[in-house]
Amino acid sequence: MKLDKIDLKILAALQRDGRITKLNLAVEAGLSAAACWERLRRLEKAGVIARYGAVIDAARLGRFATVLVEITLKSHRQADFQRFEAAVIREPAVVACDAVGGGIDYLLRVVTTDIDSYQRLIDALLEAEIGIDRYFTYIVTKTIKQTGFPLEIVEASVS
Repeated sequence: MKLDKIDLKILAALQRDGRITKLNLAVEAGLSAAACWERLRRLEKAGVIARYGAVIDAARLGRFATVLVEITLKSHRQADFQRFEAAVIREPAVVACDAVGGGIDYLLRVVTTDIDSYQRLIDALLEAEIGIDRYFTYIVTKTIKQTGFPLEIVEASVS
């Protein structure tokens, strides 16, 4: 889908505030409410806006452990990747999983109540025989930056 600068203004406003009113969104985009609504519907229909949600401040909910995990699989057939990915998708503590190149197969972001619960999760994944060969654990001590999609890189390609 080809985006223009107005589409990017709409997306940026929604990333900043997903509860923005349609009227305020139109003002930020520099459009009439009807024209803005049409663009918004087009972006949703095209799947550019995948979903709406809230950003949760986990620190206000309690103390949690965030862990980054490098995973290497024993075997690299399509069925092996599918089995591992299906198991990770079912696990609520895995909040992000990326398939990566460069020596490992996956990088996971895991949030649990504490390190003991993280270790129980890893033990369960190993016992589930979903193809894990090796894993390396990195405890997150502080999140420095976590943002939405960097729309600036798209803007550079828009004429």
